[in-house]
Amino acid sequence: MKSESVVVIGAGVIGLNVALVLCEKGYSQYITIIAEHLPGDTSINYTSPWAGANFSAISASDPNALRWDKIGYMYLLDLAAKDGKNAFVKETPSVEYWDELPAHEKIDSMAAYLKDFKQIATHDLPAGVAFGIEFTTITLNAPMHLRYLFQKLTQEYGVRVIRKKLSKVSSGYISTDTKVVFNCTGNAAKELPGVQDSKCFPTRGQILLAKAPHVQQNIMRHGKDYETYVIPRPYSNGKVILGGFMQKNVGTPDTFGEESESILTRTTALLPALNSSETEILGAFAGLRPSREGGARVARENVKVGASGRRGVVVHNYGAGGTGYQAGYGMAVEAVDTVIEEINALNTQSRL
Repeated sequence: MKSESVVVIGAGVIGLNVALVLCEKGYSQYITIIAEHLPGDTSINYTSPWAGANFSAISASDPNALRWDKIGYMYLLDLAAKDGKNAFVKETPSVEYWDELPAHEKIDSMAAYLKDFKQIATHDLPAGVAFGIEFTTITLNAPMHLRYLFQKLTQEYGVRVIRKKLSKVSSGYISTDTKVVFNCTGNAAKELPGVQDSKCFPTRGQILLAKAPHVQQNIMRHGKDYETYVIPRPYSNGKVILGGFMQKNVGTPDTFGEESESILTRTTALLPALNSSETEILGAFAGLRPSREGGARVARENVKVGASGRRGVVVHNYGAGGTGYQAGYGMAVEAVDTVIEEINALNTQSRL
């Protein structure tokens, strides 16, 4: 069956972006997505719906992260302009502060492409802040954007979907027709047989979901051991994400009252307009960012499949941490590029 030629394991923002890039290149008829969780689900093991989500300078300053960020920003900017309301993606004014000076490579890279980029004068920075920028960011309504991607893939492109938890990565080879498997399993990559990447670890975050229709800007403060952020959720009737925490190797789904208090104190100090009768706290939530020492892994691996030992390819694409929404499209483009010869061959075979 044609649709079993390329299998994408995982339906978070990383897996959905891989499927989207494949579809945009004309390969929709070859794709099956296999995932335990799908858009609309909530689980501590399904990270993507809990995200802020926005484009920010939270990512690392290594060449991979800088490259993926740029591709992702350009893609999201274009999407906001062309289909923003349906995609739940919107241009939003943004301010970001650092308590310590960020790497020059990062600032130089962002300054080259971010819309309306401007460095904030030192005398205009809040106390304790070493550096600040203003620019136009992209904010996303995470749960609704996932649904948008899923509907686009299944309804517009006809991608097949199987809801199933796979016991090992090689289970992605669902038939003898399967040539390429994309491993987009996020936090599961640490334990999943066939991957078992010891560099992977969860980074727990706790957020507050608030109703604050008067808040129309994105604002973040990157501290040495904390992240504070206010992210308006587009097309959500005035909902705003308040955060947060970056707790490495913490995997609890519980939320804690003292953490909620800390978030409220920090976000209100960052954006005093939150301290208003219009602001209503709707709930506290926790999510586990799929992090990895040394940054995300985008790499192909040639494998032998089953007893016959036939040749296959696994493309690993996981470990984006808190940058899945901003870097995911760029990561997907590069993940697909690693197997472009194998995927092009599918068209040749189907014509024979």
